[in-house]
Parts: sequence; C-alpha cells; structure tokens
Amino acid sequence: MVDLTKHFKQGVAEVKSSAILNFTKYTSQYPDIVKFTVGEPDFNTPDHIKTAAIKGIVDNHSHYALSNGTPGLRKAAADFLARHYDMHYEPSEIIATNGATEAIYTVMSAIINPGDVMVLPTPIFPLYIADAALEKAEVVQIDTSQTSFKLTPDQLQAAVDEYGDRLRILVMNYPTNPTGVMYSQEELDALAAVIKDRPTFVLCDEIYSELNYDQEHASMAKSLRSQAIVLNGVSKSWAMTGYRIGIMAAPQEITDQLAKVHQFITTTEPTPMQDAAEEAFKNGDRDAREMKAAFKERRDYLYQALTETGFEVVKPQGAFYIWAKIPAGLNQKDTEFVYELADQAHVGVCAGSWFAKGGQGWLRFSYATVLDEIKEGVSRIKKFVEENKNDGK
Repeated sequence: MVDLTKHFKQGVAEVKSSAILNFTKYTSQYPDIVKFTVGEPDFNTPDHIKTAAIKGIVDNHSHYALSNGTPGLRKAAADFLARHYDMHYEPSEIIATNGATEAIYTVMSAIINPGDVMVLPTPIFPLYIADAALEKAEVVQIDTSQTSFKLTPDQLQAAVDEYGDRLRILVMNYPTNPTGVMYSQEELDALAAVIKDRPTFVLCDEIYSELNYDQEHASMAKSLRSQAIVLNGVSKSWAMTGYRIGIMAAPQEITDQLAKVHQFITTTEPTPMQDAAEEAFKNGDRDAREMKAAFKERRDYLYQALTETGFEVVKPQGAFYIWAKIPAGLNQKDTEFVYELADQAHVGVCAGSWFAKGGQGWLRFSYATVLDEIKEGVSRIKKFVEENKNDGK
C-alpha cells in the first residue's frame, strides 16, 4: 500500500501542531487548573451585537453575501478605521475575512513565491511562520530581546542589505503578542523609511488595536500606505472570537489581487455574523472601552504581583499578555518549567520558546480571565517559587 503521507506538499512537513493548544489540552487534566494560556477574552459578546446577529437570522440573511463582505460591514469598518485611527480606506478597499487567521493565510498565499523572504521581529505569535512554511518562504527571525522587544531601523536595514529584493513581506504585529509592546508612530515611520519604494509588503496585524493602555494606537499603514496591508477584526475587542470576522484593508490595486485568492479560500463569511460585526464597528465603542478598563486593572495587578515574586516583567502597553522572565534559581528551560508549574501548582502559562527567537527563558501570561482567578493563580505561583527556588537547572 502506498504511503501517501510522503506525498504531501513539502511545506506541510515543516508545520508543527500548535504547542500552545497541545499544552492547554494537557493542563485540562487538572480540574482546578488556573489558565493563563489562551488569548481569548472571558467576557460575553455585548447584547446589542448578539441582537444584530439574531435579527440577521430572522430577516433571512441566510444566503451568500458578496465575497468581499456585505456593503454594510465594509462601510462600518472603513468608518471605524477613519474615526479611531485616522486611517482612510474606501469600503471597496476592505475585505471581510474568516478572522485575522484567514487574512494572514490569504496574504501569504497571494504574495509569496518559493524562496521569497519574510522578516519577523521575534518573539511573535507562531502562526505567521507556519503559513510562510506552507508557501516555501525563507523565514528570517530578527531577535528583538536586546532592543526592548522592538524592531529597530538598523536591524531592518541589515535585512534589506542581506536579502535585497527577495525581502517580500515584513510582518508587524502591534500591540504585540506575546509581549504587549507597542510602537510609537515615530518608530513606525522610521521603519517605513527603510523599505519605502522597495518591493516589500508590510503586513500590519492590528487585531489588538483597541486594547492600548498608555498611548494612542499607531500604524505603519499611516506612514507607508501604498505597501501596507492592515488586519483588524472584532474577536479581541468585542469578545467575538467565535463569530470569526476579521477585516483586511489595503490600497485598491492590492485589495483586488487579494480578493481573488480570498474568494477561493472561503467564498464568503456567514452573513448574520457580518451583521453582528457591522454593529460592533458602528455602535460598539463603549463596549471596547469597558473591556479595556477591566484588562488594564488586571494588567496592573498581575504586573505588580509577578514583579514582587521575583520575575523580570515587561509592562505591556496593549493587548492582554504579560511577558515575564523566569526568576533565577528556578528551571530556566521554559518548555520544562511550564509543565512543572502545571503539574505541581496547577497553573498554566505559555513557554516563551513557543514564540520563536528571543523567547527562551521567558513566559507569556494571558490575563484574559477574571481577577479572582488571576489572584488565585498568583498565590499558587508564589508558593511554587518558594518551594522550588535554587533548583535551577
């Protein structure tokens, strides 16, 4: 019998199953586990948004929508970007996607030829690496752990000097998963200047744009509009992860090409879910602000508590993650540490190594859970640290 597993596309063999999801499944064996692992808001979707989805069903919005999205959603998304971030796109320049996940895959599929280079500032969420591997791209990870977890113009210029016109995509995610770091507009302008007028696209993953605590959201699309593809959506800011609606915005000539790939990947998104996302973008400003206030309270508590416990902590400026270095005297192998913490303390956190270069010895804590759970988790962590200190390997 022929072994068909040997005849998959070459890139498939390079794609590994998600370490984060595998670990989350492992920790579920403990009924009392406190999870800091999954990046999903613990809130419920606001009622007025649920009502819009229900109304769409009642009104028989049960047929195919236009492949690029309903006119109402695309206009609401365009208005949202203009109102919140002074980023101006026509509704025709926006595509509704199956979350940011499909948007990322669409971009990679449409742009990358085998051997093209994708540059990633790391640590970063590993999804981009898997998608690029499927397209046989050369993934260049730029370790930012020594530059305050931000890509610098010098680092980017070095990549341009080395790879030249092969450098096809620069991925910029801000606020950043896993560090919560944000860029200022001046910092993004400086990066944009390095690749301006080069054959390089910038994938601006801004899915956490509404969850910024200490400064205004900035976008590389404002300094390099002609080369930028902006991703956003309703999953994080309105607790709508299951609705699976993202948006992708770019100049018309780029959108037209992306749309050809998008329509064959997903055809269209569920129409009632698009109705709900339209409502979120049009009338959900207060919802996002209230969620952000709750996340900020959790951030401040967890930052202070982990610091007092001996962790070196990067104070996040956005999203809902804290990036913390394992204290000295404990097992510094983060991929082993997280299993020890789960087995002994029944607390789940993510290993920094799962987020590519620069993550070794670090941990990602998601504070997208209620404050009482966070406090219980911190109590267990403190006890674990006290009992295991000086057992570092």
